Amino acid sequence: MRIIVVGLGKVGRALTRQLTADKHDVVVIDERADIVDDTVNIFDVRGVVGNGGVYDTQAEAFENGADLLIATTSSDENNILACLVAKRLGTPHTIARIRDPEYEKQLRFMRKELGVSMVVNPEKATAREISRVLRFPNAVKLETFSKQRIELVEYRLGASDPLAGMRLNELYKNLGVRVLVCVVSRAGVLTIPDGTFALEAGDRIYLTATPANLETFFRSLGLFKASAGNVMIVGASKMGYYLAKTLCGMHMKVRIVDSDPARCQELSDQLPEALVICGDGADSDLLAEEGLHETDAFVALTGLDETNIILAMYASQLENCKVVAKINRRSFAELATGKGLVDSYVSTGMVTVEQIVQYVRAMQNSRGSNVKTLHRIVDEQVEALEFGVDAQLPFLGVPFKDLKTKDDVLIAGIVRSDGNVIIPSGQDALQAGDDVIVVTTRKELSDLRDIVK
Repeated sequence: MRIIVVGLGKVGRALTRQLTADKHDVVVIDERADIVDDTVNIFDVRGVVGNGGVYDTQAEAFENGADLLIATTSSDENNILACLVAKRLGTPHTIARIRDPEYEKQLRFMRKELGVSMVVNPEKATAREISRVLRFPNAVKLETFSKQRIELVEYRLGASDPLAGMRLNELYKNLGVRVLVCVVSRAGVLTIPDGTFALEAGDRIYLTATPANLETFFRSLGLFKASAGNVMIVGASKMGYYLAKTLCGMHMKVRIVDSDPARCQELSDQLPEALVICGDGADSDLLAEEGLHETDAFVALTGLDETNIILAMYASQLENCKVVAKINRRSFAELATGKGLVDSYVSTGMVTVEQIVQYVRAMQNSRGSNVKTLHRIVDEQVEALEFGVDAQLPFLGVPFKDLKTKDDVLIAGIVRSDGNVIIPSGQDALQAGDDVIVVTTRKELSDLRDIVK
């Protein structure tokens, strides 16, 4: 597809990297000539220097119009304007990154009257991801498929973890619970394992199962942690607002700490059900005084990655406290998680890119692809894709043990048309109307037929 990316900040550049990897024809637009030149040289795309909200600038990008424009500048207004101009040029699909909570009230108007196909709110989307993890604190990260019938959970094995030393083919025999370990990351090396693979302490594993079976699985191991009921958030940013609002809606007790008196007053008015504390969130005495040792979960959402990592390390010393940190810089995130310094982390850039790429894949559905959902895991090195199964699939009814799939491809879950969930074995086979989850290190899969040799 022909795609225009307006704005080459972290999100714009990450999008350009992914879209070019997916073989799309991409043109980037930014007012900073040096950034445009750098992006053009790295990703081998075309670049236009100028304001993406100007008619002539967009017209220069694609003479006959684009299929999609994605506006990711730092200004909500510029992003809306770029989408409006794109519509006038005949671009059928537009995506705008919009952060201001005030615009949340006008999303229907933007879609209907302004023709914006999709609005991405990075802070709200990231807050939603944090809330999923707090609902299931065993998870480092949690993704859902097929209307939440199947969940994919990232879990890290501790030094004395009961899973350490266990072979995967022993899991069901020992625990009697249907889960599937579909990816293992060990010292930076990725493996899509078979049944003979033995787990070790320190492994990051990725499991698929129904929500009920995941809970039973961790209960059987004596590792289950109940949903957080008492949460402390440091940082009264927009993300902090969205997270606190979501958690209060889930009837959790929420405390927010921030040093800005005006912002604290504003948030206190917006969220009367939350306790807003004006003070230095990096002050250990203040955190202790406000009940840090009594919290089930601690979330560091300040504007500095370094501060969030240090706060997370401090809170991680508490027993039975789920800790989440916002870390946008990828090198910091890899260091913090690789060394076990941080339990879970979120990145607004990664969440935003994933949402937009999902929309792009959905556009491809009308052109022959049948990807319904896409999640990137293991630091974006692995894709977990949900496909719809049509009646023309050539290997319908073929047992998986007889199906010659490509290397580094694993069928991780099936949801039948009647809602029945299957964690597959070699005897199972696909049926028309199924939704199937495929986990792979390959980035070129766009159709279910691509999984076979």
